[in-house]
Amino acid sequence: MTRHLRAALAAAALALALACKGAVSPPPEAAPAPPPEPPAPAATNVVFPDGWTVQVDLALTPEQQAQGLMFVKYLPPDRGMLFLFAEDGPRSFWMKNCFIHLDMVWLDGGDRVVDISRDVPPCEKDPCPNYGPSRPARNVLEVQGGLCAAHKLAIGDKLVVVGLPAGVRP
Repeated sequence: MTRHLRAALAAAALALALACKGAVSPPPEAAPAPPPEPPAPAATNVVFPDGWTVQVDLALTPEQQAQGLMFVKYLPPDRGMLFLFAEDGPRSFWMKNCFIHLDMVWLDGGDRVVDISRDVPPCEKDPCPNYGPSRPARNVLEVQGGLCAAHKLAIGDKLVVVGLPAGVRP
């Protein structure tokens, strides 16, 4: 190979190396991290004396309380609804438009069980019967029918409500 040919090849290789070096794109800038998602609202749970925990939806407004668990076709054993009221009263519930059996646990202001309506059946035709406690109650927990018997819940037992949103009750 002649000196001129070697020089030409070396020049071409150098030109190619410089061209490739310039063609290499710099590392991409790190994409900004997406903003953090807001935390999911904490679940509200009711803990039975035996440790069984039920995650509950809250019925706080008159509309939510009137709707309750109507039209629900299946309620898992670890789910329920907690109706919260501002004061004690002669609460009365019915099972119109309910499709599942429910246990209704009537509670005082300190979450102590004052009465239990067990395995209440859906209302099949009007007029639907009303269910209520034997004495005034503050709040009501509705869970799957038979759950109270399965967990041996009794009048006088204390339930623990965990994760209520701030300001929901005093």
